[in-house]
Amino acid sequence: MIFETHAHYEDKKFDEDREEMIHSLREDGIGTVVNVGSDLKTSEASIALAKKYPDVYAAVGVHPSDVDCLDEEGMNRLRQWASEEKVVAIGEIGLDYYWDKESDVQKNQRDWFRRQLLLAAEVDLPVIIHSRDAAEDTMKILKEFQESHREITQPGVIHCYSYSPEMAKEFIKMGYYIGVGGVVTFKNAKKLVETVKTIPLSKIVVETDCPYMAPEPHRGERNASRYLPYVIEKIGQIKEVSKEEVEQVTAENARKLYRL
Repeated sequence: MIFETHAHYEDKKFDEDREEMIHSLREDGIGTVVNVGSDLKTSEASIALAKKYPDVYAAVGVHPSDVDCLDEEGMNRLRQWASEEKVVAIGEIGLDYYWDKESDVQKNQRDWFRRQLLLAAEVDLPVIIHSRDAAEDTMKILKEFQESHREITQPGVIHCYSYSPEMAKEFIKMGYYIGVGGVVTFKNAKKLVETVKTIPLSKIVVETDCPYMAPEPHRGERNASRYLPYVIEKIGQIKEVSKEEVEQVTAENARKLYRL
């Protein structure tokens, strides 16, 4: 069964058929889903989904573009939610300079990124890292974090990976997994294809980021976990291994990542 490491089924785009979609996961070959929060509201909704559906787990955290919602009360809420039985990660957290160009906004992102990393260390959970157009600062902060928390051997995953193969190798040396989704099937995804070709399968996990980033041939549609076989097939082609091997190894990787 496929392990979906990053979904957003709490998103309003699933309001009309959420229950049907989640109930059909096993029929579509999906064994486990981690539903990932991006702010306080969606983190709480992710926990609710995890409590309702046996195959769904939750991650709680605040996306860099939404950190304005964070304060000490918000951090305390994340801390409390982190103790819930089916919460398996802090995320998604990180940096996103694509939308936010102002230096003060970027500094605020970095400050709350560090705070949420410290929370993850405090509650002993892996992190789900969102990083867009912020490679240098992401690497710098994660290296600083690792230097001060050497006891963390499996720190998390770089979600929706978009940087170079060389940088992927650096993240892997630090213990991170690389999240690969629908983008790997796009014709213009040469850098991600090269990354998948270069890094070991033992450090790759698969994800959709649904309802976003649907793979070919469904690009532009609402994404869902049922489309993960396209991602797995493409990884198999790149690595010259069977779909079955990709499915098995990436699921094992995900279970290690989320300690399930």
